[in-house]
Amino acid sequence: MSPIAMGGPALFIGTDTDYVALVRPELDPDQPGVRAAAAEAGVTPEEFAGPGDTWMVMVETGGEGDGFELPGVRDVEPAGFAERLRAELAAASGPFTVDGGAVLSLDARPAGADAYAFTARVTPPDDPDTTWTAETGPVPTAGLLADLDAFLGSLA
Repeated sequence: MSPIAMGGPALFIGTDTDYVALVRPELDPDQPGVRAAAAEAGVTPEEFAGPGDTWMVMVETGGEGDGFELPGVRDVEPAGFAERLRAELAAASGPFTVDGGAVLSLDARPAGADAYAFTARVTPPDDPDTTWTAETGPVPTAGLLADLDAFLGSLA
């Protein structure tokens, strides 16, 4: 379950206060802020909202977070990451790592009979010398598998 609503495809890995997320937010043309920005730009709210095709990575740890856009990322890349994570979770009996490319690496370790805890390492593309780390508490495997299926279904 996602800690916040994004309006587009979203995959949250972690807990309400400690997570990493891949999201493709969509603007709601009916929101007053979107309407005002559209009017200022001289376009309709629907044109301003656009297709919602920019992916973002968000990280939160201990209630504080940050994030960045991933310009040029296509749906196939987050889908590939989710598929690799799903395959590892379905087959794993111990620790594993899922590589999400230059910006994301996810280390998983068992955290009880039916859960995993994660260490996410996130590197902003415009600052390759900086790495943010988020440590999650136990995440139930069955729930994360269901979230992964829903995420992959939203991209189909």
